[in-house]
Amino acid sequence: MPQKTAERRANPNPPAVNLRLAHSPDSDDAFMFYALATKKIPTGNLTFTHILEDIETLNRKASAEEYDITAVSFHAYAYLSDRYILMSSGASFGDGYGPIVVSRAPAQGASLKGKRVAIPGAQTTACLALRLYEPEVDTIETRFDEVLDMVIKGEADAGVVIHEGQLTYGSYGLAKVVDLGAWWQSATGFPLPLGGNVIRRSLDADTIRQSDEILRASIEYALEHREEALAYALQFARGLELPNAEHFVSMYVNDWTLDYGDRGRKAVQTLLDRGYQAGVIPQAITAEFVSS
Repeated sequence: MPQKTAERRANPNPPAVNLRLAHSPDSDDAFMFYALATKKIPTGNLTFTHILEDIETLNRKASAEEYDITAVSFHAYAYLSDRYILMSSGASFGDGYGPIVVSRAPAQGASLKGKRVAIPGAQTTACLALRLYEPEVDTIETRFDEVLDMVIKGEADAGVVIHEGQLTYGSYGLAKVVDLGAWWQSATGFPLPLGGNVIRRSLDADTIRQSDEILRASIEYALEHREEALAYALQFARGLELPNAEHFVSMYVNDWTLDYGDRGRKAVQTLLDRGYQAGVIPQAITAEFVSS
């Protein structure tokens, strides 16, 4: 009898384990974690304490292993791969779209060389994609929700907008310079991997496996109960009306989120490889995923 099977039979009631689970306060993450946060699905002996932080804060806190499970940018994963492993679902991909560089004046395709560009965090994938697009930019790090204001006030020549800003920048009189997700797809043929969920490697194997299955079940539940999950996610939409909130969620919670698939995993590896080759990421990284 395999040892793991024997252990389960000998201990049919494993001790309760509480995990600190962190993600961003955005409608797409809220949609993804709806079933888990509202206890719509069974979680066995695992319980979860949810913490909401903006993505760059999550990136920084992951460096100190503050959370057991956390959403991180794929750029940040390059600095965390020795302590965290990618979960097999829960990723956000921009399939022909992604972070958008905006400016005050119409400037589609204009050169960003030497420009001051506001970014939503140094370890965001938005920053990595910008530096791959144009290495010679002067970046100004700020919170994601302050990027638009910096551009409007002239404190930056341009800014990289993420989250809802990708849909609302035009209402502030700003214009698109480049969609980094569209540029990436034209350059590589892959969707742009933006962020994923990771889990601490130091947790025991059963906890890692169960957590991975639970996250997938939460995403499946939301996709199968779309209307109620959207109603829950709307409270995190930061001013978006329902049609825009639904559009935003559908952009970043889709088949890629449920399962990377071979192409999704290759897209992640391509991003990490190109980041290293360009000197943005200091060492070569191999993306590792929880085995199903």
